[in-house]
Amino acid sequence: MVKFEFTDRFQDVGKFARKARQTGQAFSWARLKRTVRLGRKSLWLHKLRSLLTVLGIVFGVCSVIAMLAIGEGASFEAQEQIKNLGSQNIILRSIKPPDEQKVSNANQSFTLEYGLTYRDLKAIQSTIPGVTVVVPGRVIRDYVWNIARRVDCEILGTVPWYPTMRNHRVAQGRFFSDYDTEGKASVCVLGSEMADRLFPLSSPLGETVRVGERYYRVIGVMEPAAKTVKNEDTTLSAAATPSALHRMYIPLDTARMRYGEILRKRRSGSFEQEKVALHEVTVKVAQLDEVVNVSAAIKALLQRNHKKEDYELIVPLELLKRAEHTKRIFNIVLGSIAAISLIVGGIGIMNIMLASVTERTREIGIRRALGAKRRDIIIQFLVETVMLSGAGGVIGVILGISIPYIVTWFSEMVTIVTLWAPMIAFSISALVGVVFGLYPAFRAASMDPVEALRHE
Repeated sequence: MVKFEFTDRFQDVGKFARKARQTGQAFSWARLKRTVRLGRKSLWLHKLRSLLTVLGIVFGVCSVIAMLAIGEGASFEAQEQIKNLGSQNIILRSIKPPDEQKVSNANQSFTLEYGLTYRDLKAIQSTIPGVTVVVPGRVIRDYVWNIARRVDCEILGTVPWYPTMRNHRVAQGRFFSDYDTEGKASVCVLGSEMADRLFPLSSPLGETVRVGERYYRVIGVMEPAAKTVKNEDTTLSAAATPSALHRMYIPLDTARMRYGEILRKRRSGSFEQEKVALHEVTVKVAQLDEVVNVSAAIKALLQRNHKKEDYELIVPLELLKRAEHTKRIFNIVLGSIAAISLIVGGIGIMNIMLASVTERTREIGIRRALGAKRRDIIIQFLVETVMLSGAGGVIGVILGISIPYIVTWFSEMVTIVTLWAPMIAFSISALVGVVFGLYPAFRAASMDPVEALRHE
């Protein structure tokens, strides 16, 4: 009998505790709603002042999101262009030495010999371990005609596996095969931009184009190529990437047969002669972690075989790492600049709230006299501050997401709005409201009720 009485009493106490807890929660929510309603009413009484105060937060949040989106887009575009070169590839280019340029300008009949040779190609394939595929290339600059339409382009003599190695796919038709190369066939593959210029109203497949007195049958059209990639200390020009505005691809043996070893550049009243065996060579390494060692071995080999520095070695993997490092620095700089805008906006909020405390001194005294605690005064002013910064954060997020799309629409610049950028920007704006609202709130709560009631 005693046991049942004790259990009933325990259950009654539990019910009373739950009811008291629910009553307290309901009272807290009711008080918070009343505080929010009072804060909204107070801010609405000074609409213009509140709007001008919010603008600092709006511009800060907007600049954070927009600047990070533009920086993310630029970094993504650069990294994609570098990835298209192949992270396991090493690109070699023939470059004209500066001292040789002076000699060729002084003597117009001088034949300039420089650059990569077939001997270098064989040495790389036979002596350096880890090299799996080698893609040679020879560039000839000339006009390509289709009846009356003319395009100044680069004619690249290369091998059938060029698209696979350089991640540059064929959009229409096909690339030339081993059979075309061995037979020195007069076939070509056009770049996308070049095909549009020469054949604006019809498909170029099966048609012929003219270079000088020679004709080539079009068997394919490449996909649009990426733009030139610029790095801190290296520029991948059109000769190193499949990014020339107008480019035509022909078999390497056909290029050697048609143009020979010496290239002649005719100018007004004079001409130049250059003897360049290969303008570019792309080397693919078997393992990604071997790229750096293989590039060092190739550089040492070329230094032994070349008396002058008439070549350039480009490692896309190193460029990609530098681009990622630059992206991090760029994001930090942009984020810091935008954070300064948020701090300035927070200072504006603090200034306005201090002025509001002074204006509402008598109101604070009346509330304290009626039983309001310091905690209630602090919460009141913090709620108003957070409402200002929160409204500015929401408007700033909307504008910050919209601006990158507007930039992309008008300038065709790639912008990327990541999920974390609006979240971080809005969180910082709310945090700024709390931090810069603490001092005015505590100052209001620390007033003497008697002195506050005497304030006029």
